[in-house]
Amino acid sequence: MTQRHDEADAVTQRYARRAAVDSRYSLLRPEVWQTVQERQRAMLGLFVRHGLADLASLRLLEVGCGSGGNLLELLRLGFRPEHVAGAELLPERLAAARATLPAATVLHGGDATALALEAQSQDIVFVSTVFSSLLDDAFQQRLAEVMWRWVRPGGGVLWYDFTVDNPANRDVRGVPLARVRQLFPQGRVDARRVTLAPPIARRVARVHPSLYTLFNTVPALRTHVLAWIAKPDLPR
Repeated sequence: MTQRHDEADAVTQRYARRAAVDSRYSLLRPEVWQTVQERQRAMLGLFVRHGLADLASLRLLEVGCGSGGNLLELLRLGFRPEHVAGAELLPERLAAARATLPAATVLHGGDATALALEAQSQDIVFVSTVFSSLLDDAFQQRLAEVMWRWVRPGGGVLWYDFTVDNPANRDVRGVPLARVRQLFPQGRVDARRVTLAPPIARRVARVHPSLYTLFNTVPALRTHVLAWIAKPDLPR
């Protein structure tokens, strides 16, 4: 068995252990919907800053699309079902995404590094809290290289992940911005710190949801990075 498949199998086992805490990410929780709305606002700001105005014309692939929640958000923002696609390692999550998303949205199962996708076929490759679940450095780099190959010149990788280790969860590790730059050395990185640290968010939201916004004004309490990693356009 190759190193690549060893790490993919390990990710499957790690996610199986997380099933008991999935309820912590329900949109019925006030800290969760505030996190999602904050990320959406920051993401739209990135799109505007980088001239991505006609979302309906853009082709986007999400690596690690889970049950399809992020892709549904993107469809509501203006992306077209036939122009977005997802890749998901876990069969049960892939099945949930298929039951949720429009039929025109293509979904791929299995290890994303093994997908036979055309080079430079995507305007955006989106990855959200995936690399923090990959504990093998070589596998991280391999996935980053594959994603970068799929991005057309002038497009980019849309990145969202946390930057600090979680001492209560040994199945994940933070991905600092310096590591993001290592993974995509040819990219131009425009990054924003977002997302109030989830343990703090859960505590303050129990008192009142508005406290999420108040505490999130302190940059040191934000644990995630949202970044646009631009692939340079070809010279004319």
